Amino acid sequence: MPVTAAIRGRCRALLPEGDDIHYVFPVALAGSGGATNYIVVVTERSVTLLSTKVFSRFEPASVWTTYPRHTRLGPVELAAGPTISLGGTVFEVDGEYVAVVGAADAEAFSPGDLPRDPLPDL
Repeated sequence: MPVTAAIRGRCRALLPEGDDIHYVFPVALAGSGGATNYIVVVTERSVTLLSTKVFSRFEPASVWTTYPRHTRLGPVELAAGPTISLGGTVFEVDGEYVAVVGAADAEAFSPGDLPRDPLPDL
């Protein structure tokens, strides 16, 4: 399920002025049993990891850390469930967001592989 506009708005409020969200998806700290959640926000300038409120997986609370946009999110490891490594920390990713990770990396590292926008004037 895509992240809602309301969640995107809450994430946007924690980003620097002028940063437009390209991709956003939730992750959980691997081994935490889903108890430690974050939201990954990818903009044209950065990859930002937002911590969430204790009892709400989708309620961003603060900026945990920021990486340069050229930080690679994948490849997604699928052995014991989808995981990514970001800054040396392993995070679990819901299967529905694996394609988002791939798209974010393709945009940064091989933009020619992305399909053309079918409605560029919108």
